[in-house]
Amino acid sequence: MKRFLRLIIYCLLFSVSLSSCYNQGQLSPDAWDLTQQQLDSISFYTTHHYTQNYNFLVRADSMAIIKQLPAEAISDMPVDTLRVYKGEHLVVADIMTVPADSVDSIWVKVARDQQTFGWIHERDMLAAVSPDDAISEFIDFFSNVHLLVALALLVIVVGVYVCLKLMRHQAKLVHFNDIASFYPTLLCLLVAAAATVYSSIQLFDPEKWRHFYYHPTLNPYAVPFTLGLFLVTLWAILIVAIAAIDEVRRLLPLGEAVLYLLGLGATCGVVYVVFSVSTLYYIGYPLFAAYTVFALWRYFRHPRPRYLCGRCGAPLYKKGTCPKCGAFNE
Repeated sequence: MKRFLRLIIYCLLFSVSLSSCYNQGQLSPDAWDLTQQQLDSISFYTTHHYTQNYNFLVRADSMAIIKQLPAEAISDMPVDTLRVYKGEHLVVADIMTVPADSVDSIWVKVARDQQTFGWIHERDMLAAVSPDDAISEFIDFFSNVHLLVALALLVIVVGVYVCLKLMRHQAKLVHFNDIASFYPTLLCLLVAAAATVYSSIQLFDPEKWRHFYYHPTLNPYAVPFTLGLFLVTLWAILIVAIAAIDEVRRLLPLGEAVLYLLGLGATCGVVYVVFSVSTLYYIGYPLFAAYTVFALWRYFRHPRPRYLCGRCGAPLYKKGTCPKCGAFNE
């Protein structure tokens, strides 16, 4: 009882040591005395996820902008047109709402430099640009519908072909003739989880993903929970993939290791495509549970080495002569 009470006291002291006082400071009367323009900018940012001074990159072959004000353009007055081209950087200089415009009421003024600037409909601009950020460009590249369809077909065909070839030659293959390591199985499960979480965000909270697209980060603690979970799975995939490659290199000869890694990559590709598509139709959730049970069952079904050779360190299923170096282990 004395030890238990002492433990409680230590825990209380430790929790108190983690707490601290916070001086909020004196709030001035005009702390939130914002102008109407500032309020409009904040409101626009919360719904459109960008505002003035935001940087874009032109990804279309070219994009036309007009030098005159939007009111002149919608009044069918003569306007001068400028073009910016693929790969050029643009900055948002101003945003204007034109209620009389029946096509798109939001006009955006973009500038390439001090001499090249003009107005364009927001709808036309967003179709031709992407955020000037490497992560956003990566997301934009893999969000291309035609690319995803072609990639899905290619991955499924190549993955099935590689897996059948490896199974026919009795080669090592994850889930079927696996090596004595849990990392490949864990990698496949993490890929399935990442695809399921990604599609869930797209399905239930697309605006959250849209905001992440405009303001990307690799820090899982700087985003909401679902996005943080997705980023955690990505980091886990990277770490487990490195561990899996190291384990395959250690357990298999070079030729067999290359074949195994090809099969593992094909399996991960098929898993990603299947779960990223099926989750959009709510099938991915029971499928993920079934796949987790199947992967764990296949892994624990195979016998695992319980010993290591005392001379060369090779895994052994039972004591006796080592098949690698010939040493006798008792």
